[in-house]
Amino acid sequence: MLVDFLFELRRHKLKVSTHEWQALMEALALGLHDSSLDGFYHLARAVCVKDISEYDAFDQAFLAYFKDVKADALQLTQEMQKWLADPRLMGLLTEEQRQALQAMDLDKLRELFEQRLKEQKGRHDGGNRWIGTGGTSPFGNSGVNPSGVRVGGSGGGRSAMQVAEERRWKEYRKDVILDVRQIDVALRGLRQLGREGAEEELDLDETVDETCKNAGDLELVFRPPRRNRVKVILLMDVGGSMDPHAELASRLFTAASRAGRFAKFRSFYFHNCVYEHVYEDAAFKNRVPVSELISHSDKDERLVVLGDALMHPAELLDPGGAIYYYQNNRTSGLEWLRRLAGHFRRAVWLNPEPDRYWSGTTVEVIASVFPMWQMTLEGLAAAVRYLVRGGERPTVQNPTNWMKMGIG
Repeated sequence: MLVDFLFELRRHKLKVSTHEWQALMEALALGLHDSSLDGFYHLARAVCVKDISEYDAFDQAFLAYFKDVKADALQLTQEMQKWLADPRLMGLLTEEQRQALQAMDLDKLRELFEQRLKEQKGRHDGGNRWIGTGGTSPFGNSGVNPSGVRVGGSGGGRSAMQVAEERRWKEYRKDVILDVRQIDVALRGLRQLGREGAEEELDLDETVDETCKNAGDLELVFRPPRRNRVKVILLMDVGGSMDPHAELASRLFTAASRAGRFAKFRSFYFHNCVYEHVYEDAAFKNRVPVSELISHSDKDERLVVLGDALMHPAELLDPGGAIYYYQNNRTSGLEWLRRLAGHFRRAVWLNPEPDRYWSGTTVEVIASVFPMWQMTLEGLAAAVRYLVRGGERPTVQNPTNWMKMGIG
């Protein structure tokens, strides 16, 4: 049933599995679509769409498949019955109106509606005959007829095709600014579950097996709980050109630092570039030597750097290039970044700046050292996949200018 619609959804890049399709068929069998195309639209979207960013693609697929479907006359009849059977409306009728209504059956009313629809050539506001708005006609919307049939209007009654044509969800995109919940969901992909620690979780399968072997005498078997074994280090650029991105950085830190998210989580601050030290606080009072951070970190820990990677080239490339008094870098910032990237098997750089501004800046140099993604929903998801499984690094947009300087 509706198999072609399933393939239409897949042609529009919606990941609809047979499991979801079976659920949709069961919902249809239960009548949850309210026996209307509009009801089917909302039901199918609820079952088949997993992310609000896919609403627009669903609307396009729905429009492509159902564009030639016409409204069912039966639906109009049912709406008439609903309106005419409402006792509140009947109480507003005069005796003359009530007698006229009793003398008119539903077939007559529908025939009259279709006749006026054929005769009417344009919009009609007010009045008591034509289909329009604001009048006393039994057909239209925003009028005063107590027994009318609403046609259109903001109160509802629109067809599913009209909803699909509007494509109200086209503004949801994969490059939207992230909130804490979205970051939290993305970071759930950064998991490697394993059993370790005290045996405090009941192993039901083993308990059943051991009890059977023990002739029915209960033998409880415990095991360590499954926990995420991933360890994460987060380095965050703070101050200067990162000030406009402070809220986004706070959201990432909030989601990443939640208790129980990772087996071990550490965070440090730097400004513009990493030099000899990183800092445990944004005031840069409690410093930690980068050499010590590297020596005390396992290679399998995941390193995540958040920063715009924008600075004067000398700050990145020259020894002594740091512009702040608390930095006295005898080794260039680029070299320290290379040491960090070389120590950890998996490291990424998240950049809150739109990638269209990366070309021709120090971002290109750092992107040649760290796999770099823009800090968007799609970029964060790609970075998490890289941290878990590795794979292909994103390419530097235009490294030629920097290569001519001998640093590529």
